[in-house]
Parts: sequence; structure tokens; C-alpha cells
Amino acid sequence: MSAPANMNELQVGYDVPALPGMDESEIQTPCLILDLDALERNIKKMGDYAKTHGMRHRAHGKMHKSVDVLRLQIELGGAAGVCCQKVSEAEVFARGGITDILVTNEVRDPLKIDRLARLPKFGSTVTVCVDDIDNIADLSAAAKKYGTQLGILVEIDCGAGRCGVTTTNAVVEIAKAAAASENLAFKGIQAYQGAMQHMDNYEDRKAKLESAIAQVTEAVEALKAEGLAPELVSGGGTGSYYFESNSGVYNELQCGSYAFMDADYGRILDVDGKRIDQGEWENALFILTSVMSHAKPHLAVVDAGLKAQSVDSGLPFVHGRDDVKYVKCSDEHGVVEDPKCVLKVNEKLKLVSGHCDPTCNVHDWYVGVRNGKVESLWPVSARGKAY
Repeated sequence: MSAPANMNELQVGYDVPALPGMDESEIQTPCLILDLDALERNIKKMGDYAKTHGMRHRAHGKMHKSVDVLRLQIELGGAAGVCCQKVSEAEVFARGGITDILVTNEVRDPLKIDRLARLPKFGSTVTVCVDDIDNIADLSAAAKKYGTQLGILVEIDCGAGRCGVTTTNAVVEIAKAAAASENLAFKGIQAYQGAMQHMDNYEDRKAKLESAIAQVTEAVEALKAEGLAPELVSGGGTGSYYFESNSGVYNELQCGSYAFMDADYGRILDVDGKRIDQGEWENALFILTSVMSHAKPHLAVVDAGLKAQSVDSGLPFVHGRDDVKYVKCSDEHGVVEDPKCVLKVNEKLKLVSGHCDPTCNVHDWYVGVRNGKVESLWPVSARGKAY
């Protein structure tokens, strides 16, 4: 999805939830809104951190699926490029002019490999993860067919228990094969410890990362011994970036959720035992919802239910309010406890989603708001791009 050429052709309520220049009170609900000031502060903060620690930051596009948000991360935060999980996501960002793309996943289907090998023709440097030496020949043949080059990161399973090799010998074997193959370039290692990102306790997360860092360090030393020193050692998320950036072995971060900050990430604790959404990062993404019924004095019903969000990581919370609580949802309704009957019909609430990634994927638009006015309207460019 690309931004419309003429905003005036769009009808509020049917095509879009709002248009630039409207008052925040006029936004149609339920929809996603971005607090642009908070978003920009988050982006600049991560950019400054990465620069201070000598790290590249490759922003994770699977979180927001938006070319516009990614451009902001590049312009304000100095992001070096984008991470994508699927070829179709990478195609959206390549067509959107993003020049450095990493598919942080394995690509095995022949048609997907064929599409991947064509992406450099858009002017992008394209890199992909590999955890099986048999994948190398297929990637090489496709890149050779189109006269392009694909970068290769060997993926290490450093604790997530999903994709990735588990031995240093396998890392070296795949790296050698990539380096020797036509139209491929061995670039380094991906080692993302996804299983610990949402562990609440800081010391528990640290222990998991220490194990991962030891595993990655061993692999890097083995590659150096073979004359294959990795250009990139990539990993790190919103719950762990400080560990990777001080490891002495990682040089690229893949943080995503820091920019929007959801309820599940917000609950994890920093080194001082403080929630990370109470100082480290700000909530910048909200589901804007309206009270549609208050037939029961102690309960209000809002228009953001299951079809407006993902609840895989729990229910959202009502931002800035401790007198009301979102307690239940069905397809089209959300139930809010209102024990003092303070909410009014048509009153709008800002919900912080439990999990921002899949929540963003069920919406078409981001409405950017500043000082009570709609400033921007950005498409969720890669919505539904799961193939």
C-alpha cells in the first residue's frame, strides 16, 4: 500500500480515519494513532544510544510495517536499514526506496528465492539468513540468474529455539559455502535471542544473553581463524540491546518495539527495577476508541474489540487513566470497568495494545497527531505481507 497522491480524494470514515488538519476529536474510531512527539523522542534516543556505543541500528520493519515510520527512523535515528521477516515485506521496503534490507529469516521456497534475488534491482543491498547449507546453492543460482548479489548471514540459535544452527562447525561450514558461491557474499552472523526479550527480570535477561554472547564469540573466533571475519554480528531487541551493545562482539542492533512501546514490553524491568515504559521509552502508539454504550452504570462499552487489536500478549490498558480499566473484548466490542460512572458516550480513550506488531497488522493507517491536531496520515505499507 502506498500513500495516496491526493488526500482530497479520500473520504473520512470510508477510506481513512482522518485527514491532516483535522482536530484529534474528529478522528474516526477505532484506529491507530501515533503521538508524533513521543515517537520522535524514542527514535532519537535509540539513535543516540547506538551512535554512542559504536553500533549500527537496523530497525525492525515487522513491528510497524511502514515505509514512512522507517524513513523517520533513518532520518531522525540514523538507522542503517531495515529488518524484514518475509520476502513480501522486503519487497515493500525495496519498492519504497529503502536501500539496505536484511531478511532476518530463512527463505526456502523456490518462488520466494526467485523474488528475493530480484530485489537488488530496486537499488537495495539485500541480505538473508541461512541455517542449512543446502540453501546456499539455491540462493546462488537465483542471484546468478538475475545478475544480482545476495548477502548471507549464518543464523545461530542462541536460545530462541526456532531457526538457526547450534554448533560452531555448522556456522563455519555454511560461511565457507557462501563465500565460495557465485553471486553470494558472506556478511556475518545473526544471533537474536528472542526467547528472553519479554522476561520481566533484568538479571534473568542478562543471564540468557551472557550465554548467547559466549556462543557467538566462539563462532566469531572460529570464522576469523578461517579468514572469514564477519562484517556484521547482528541481533538485539528492545529487551536486550544494552547487553549486545556492550558485548564486544555484536555490532548491529535489530530493535523494533522501542519506537511504539506496547503493554507487554512496558512491563519488563530495567537495571533499577523500573518498568521500561516509565522512563526508558514512551508509549507512542495507541488504539483510539470511543465509548458506544453505557447502558450499565458500572461498565462502558467501546468500539475496539478483537478486530482492532491482538490480545496474544494480554489485554490493552487505558493510557493515562487509573479510574477505568479495559477488562474484556469480543469481535467488535471492548468492555471497560467504570465503577464511578465517569465515562460518557462518545468519549474517546487511548488504549496501549498488549502486542504492537500484530495489532499494527490489522490496520490500514497510522494517524499522526501533534498538539491535538492530525499532522500526518501514513499507510501501514506492508500490512498483510506474510508471504
